[in-house]
Amino acid sequence: MHFSKRFNFCPACGSSGFVADSEKSCRCTSCNFVYFINASAAVAVFIFNEKGQLLVCERGKDPAKGSWDLPGGFVDDDETAEQAVVREIKEELGVEISHCTYLFSFPNRYEYSGLTIPTLDLFFKCTVIDTTQIQAADDVAACHFVSLNEINTDMFGFESIRNGVVKFISSQM
Repeated sequence: MHFSKRFNFCPACGSSGFVADSEKSCRCTSCNFVYFINASAAVAVFIFNEKGQLLVCERGKDPAKGSWDLPGGFVDDDETAEQAVVREIKEELGVEISHCTYLFSFPNRYEYSGLTIPTLDLFFKCTVIDTTQIQAADDVAACHFVSLNEINTDMFGFESIRNGVVKFISSQM
């Protein structure tokens, strides 16, 4: 659901005159407060083992619970994308990154709590210190390595992740 349909009251003055002003903003007709909804930054990480297989994770929570995903998550306030990669990999997999390279980005729509949140997913290729120590944690239910020629992109729950995996695999062929 678009945020202008979800929020009926101005967060500044409480007026019920909080109305859509543009595709990505709402304005209060009482106090003129304007709220913009912009893309939230998120990171997604390609990690490979020594056999050249890609690490895929099973989402443990909604949205898209049970579907495949790449490890990653939202960039926190006052954090760089690179810091978010390090934090998310530690939280979700329990391992440290030894090298990380930015690759590309894709826009996404993240459905959560009845709200459609625009995101910008930043893709990285990273090397972890020891892939044998990877353990699913946080919101990852399980993870395993898959050969690139055995990847079924329909298993990924988010369009941006599917697009990113397709782009990455096609660049490797």
